[in-house]
Amino acid sequence: MHSPVITGWYHSQFGKFDGLDPEQMIADAGIGAIEHAGLDPEQIDSVHVGHFNAGFLYQDFPSTLLANSIPALRFKPAVRVENACSTGSAAIHSALQSVLSGQSKHALVLGFEKMNTLPTAEVGKVLLKCCYTREEAEIEGGFAGVFGVIAGDYFDRYGDQSDALAMIAAKNHANGVLNPYAHMRRDFDFDFCRNPSEKNPFVAGPLKRTDCSLITDGAAALIISREDAIGDARQGVRFRAAVQVNDYLPLSRRDPTWFEGAARAWQQALKEAELGLSDLSLVETHDCFTIAELIEYEAMGLAERGQGGRVITEGITRKDGKLPVNPSGGLKSKGHPIGATGVSMHVMAAMQLSGQAGDMQLAKASRAGVFNMGGAAVTNYVSILETVK
Repeated sequence: MHSPVITGWYHSQFGKFDGLDPEQMIADAGIGAIEHAGLDPEQIDSVHVGHFNAGFLYQDFPSTLLANSIPALRFKPAVRVENACSTGSAAIHSALQSVLSGQSKHALVLGFEKMNTLPTAEVGKVLLKCCYTREEAEIEGGFAGVFGVIAGDYFDRYGDQSDALAMIAAKNHANGVLNPYAHMRRDFDFDFCRNPSEKNPFVAGPLKRTDCSLITDGAAALIISREDAIGDARQGVRFRAAVQVNDYLPLSRRDPTWFEGAARAWQQALKEAELGLSDLSLVETHDCFTIAELIEYEAMGLAERGQGGRVITEGITRKDGKLPVNPSGGLKSKGHPIGATGVSMHVMAAMQLSGQAGDMQLAKASRAGVFNMGGAAVTNYVSILETVK
């Protein structure tokens, strides 16, 4: 069976854009990805749109909006998928299934979100719909409150991790300075991230503002092609593995300090790829909050449970470390437009593997892991990517 290959991509500037037209945003992304792949729009066989929405925009039903700006997509199958903060990866999996089944030679994946249509407090309420509302809807602070509880539980069990969280935040902000697409290109050092201040107050539990990702507008897109259909493609990044694992939604039914679904997804993906973690050149992981990245170090196998902090203190995940994690700046610096995030993470990895990452480029990049999750490690997607050409 031929493995699906990423043959083109597009990434918008991420940020807060009050006057941004969402329809123009997705048009630019779709056209940009098709052009980057060197294809004509007529060659696209299906469209897979990731859009969370849930109240950010009045306009829903976005799957066929692209046809307004790309008439060649009229009469082509198009679908919208949603899976909380892993919506972008869900769209990718929809496209992978279309390619693997033989229904599509070239599938267009597009993720987008226009979040800054509501006040911050209202955004928090919208996102909190992704928790188990029967038990968790009254948690103060939206998802920052949810992860504040997780961080507090982790601290109680394994000790204060404030130094490690500040190191993770500082690392990702330093990386994000070099990412031209990032929402926040500011280099906050360890001292700023570590110490609460008027500009960096506590937000929820032990989490400060620098521990939280941003409310972001943005879009990203990919072309996923059959390997036997890529011809003289300008670039190619193969899916060596693509795994999804779901866990319970209620935090009360699992240990919130251990992302078991994420760990299982990593184990299955590495087994499918016939690789070990040491075979990867980089990882883009879902750092919606710094405590999430720390626990994800344990889930991917870099440390035993309760020992994730040593991974960052030993420098393992820095750009010059054994396994650079989030050389793009991650969600922490790049931003987290819900529907676009999973697609964005794959674009960032593909840029590295094709030598097109500009100032972000690592010296050696041949294989990458991508971990994108929805909720507090409820939906867990891991992709293993490698360079084709």
